[in-house]
Amino acid sequence: MKQEIVLITGMSGSGKSVALHALEDAGFYCVDNLPPELLLPFVKLEQQQSATKVAIAMDVRSANSLPLVIPQLTHLRALDVNIRPLFLDASTEVLVHRFSESRRRHPLSRQDSTDQAPDQQRDLIEAIELERHLLTDLREASHIIDTSLLRSTKLQAYIKSLISAPATQLTLMFESFAFKRGIPLHADYVFDVRMLPNPHYEPDLRPLTGRDAPVSDWLAQHPSVDSMAAHISEFLTTWLPDLNQDHRSYVTVAIGCTGGQHRSVYLVERLSALFTPNWVTLKRHRELDLMGS
Repeated sequence: MKQEIVLITGMSGSGKSVALHALEDAGFYCVDNLPPELLLPFVKLEQQQSATKVAIAMDVRSANSLPLVIPQLTHLRALDVNIRPLFLDASTEVLVHRFSESRRRHPLSRQDSTDQAPDQQRDLIEAIELERHLLTDLREASHIIDTSLLRSTKLQAYIKSLISAPATQLTLMFESFAFKRGIPLHADYVFDVRMLPNPHYEPDLRPLTGRDAPVSDWLAQHPSVDSMAAHISEFLTTWLPDLNQDHRSYVTVAIGCTGGQHRSVYLVERLSALFTPNWVTLKRHRELDLMGS
């Protein structure tokens, strides 16, 4: 059986420990904070031990040797090892809040920072931006997961859904979202559907979601909704084979409306059903997750 390696990297405070716990629950042998220079020797050792599912977490504490990671991933793929690099990210505002709430020091914070709150916050923001810079190349080579609005339980479920998909095939992720809460950081393609007719202004439909039949039926009656679905479908049908040839593990298509409740949800459901017969397809509704719906 081919060895499967999930490499977890990302911003400090973005939820890497939560992701690693989710992988451990899913049956992966997990190692936290492995120095990058030990990646190849460790994988070879686990191959000798017949470990087929391994998860490895690395972070910016190994900043000096992080440039070694991407060439090693290329080398491991050449050895026919399935590598899934996942990069956890979050907005700077969210990361500042998480560090302030936990009272933990960022690993790149200056050791001589003062005890005054303004200086501490300035130091923290500078550390976060420095970390973003140091991790740029690794972020570009990974599938990005935006945890800004994800609770721990939802992040664990998201990680498990991602790794449940076959590692050897491109996985297409459709995600609905609300523009008022910001565009998902991990989206590869973003489609704005705010110009479509809005069920929010229909009193009977307002409390429902795009997964409910009355909303679906109402939206399906509008030619502009059909046109939008057809155009997104045509774009993806054209380019997914090329993305697959480019050895992409995941492609995230984010569809946004004003509130992330009706139009974007409906289109995610519709497009997911359309592409499922030919592609490994997952779907997620960011705002409905936040509402617990």
